[in-house]
Amino acid sequence: MDSSCTLCLIWLSCMWVAWFMLVSAEFQRFEHPVKADGSLSFLVIGDWGRKGAYNQSHVAIQMGKVGEELGIDFVISTGDNFYEEGLASPYDPAFGHSFTNVYTASSLQRQWYSVLGNHDYRGDVLAQLNPILRRIDSRWLCLRSFQVNTEIAEFFFINTTPFVDQYFRNPKHHKFDWRGVLPRKRYLSRILKDLRGALRNHIGHHGPTKELITHLLPILEANRVDMYINGHDHCLEHFSSITSPLQFFTSGGGSKAWKGDFDYLDGGDEIQFYYDGQGFMSVGLTPTNARIAFHDVLGRVLHSLDLSKQTYNPYNAM
Repeated sequence: MDSSCTLCLIWLSCMWVAWFMLVSAEFQRFEHPVKADGSLSFLVIGDWGRKGAYNQSHVAIQMGKVGEELGIDFVISTGDNFYEEGLASPYDPAFGHSFTNVYTASSLQRQWYSVLGNHDYRGDVLAQLNPILRRIDSRWLCLRSFQVNTEIAEFFFINTTPFVDQYFRNPKHHKFDWRGVLPRKRYLSRILKDLRGALRNHIGHHGPTKELITHLLPILEANRVDMYINGHDHCLEHFSSITSPLQFFTSGGGSKAWKGDFDYLDGGDEIQFYYDGQGFMSVGLTPTNARIAFHDVLGRVLHSLDLSKQTYNPYNAM
């Protein structure tokens, strides 16, 4: 599996330590309130920005309906926000055509926490990080790295694109805007150092590539991260770690999907669910339980699971 933005969820001491999307070396912290009953709910969408085409607008309609049913608190984007080559500037009309004018449902007028994908690096990488976009649409928040804290969960956002070797060694005809990333070795070292520090106290675009398995997975497992959520792969997917309680979720079906390109994914017993069509993911959290569901372009639930902190994290018994 390959992805550029990632989200991790950890549930520790009755807290879900959750999303993992690192994009820079310093973690700017944001606070997000929970509901009056202490719960939290949100949607996850990735690989979407195509000006409504490839069923993006249809997925958005269903997101609005599910968001209304759940009373969502925010939306998370796992990257590849604007195809094919990101934004040309903060004033690029693609921002309105692919975001503001597509996700119009009242339930989606919530904070959007976003990270960059590899396609976003093909444009002006600083455009999506520019505060000008927040003045155009106040929902938008996209940073290189940041942390969202709530009473029951901590979300860490990581930009995983700079970890992927092929973008540097064999970019083919693509041009990437690596401002803020070079020198790469120093940049990645800072990310890993800051990540270890944050997790000692706790999403991304890419899934477990060989680079992320080498550099990130040991940190996640050592810190008992509960969930790792990514985009990049144009599908919906869930698989389980065979070495820890860590669960992996892919939500990359926001528009053009893999339908017909892959009939199945050979992942052995770890694969719990795989769908190569369009859709999104919903998550509901309480201090002791989590409900995760994958929805297709018609809003139908294709796969769901319930996690209990007591049974999901065996370390609580230690």
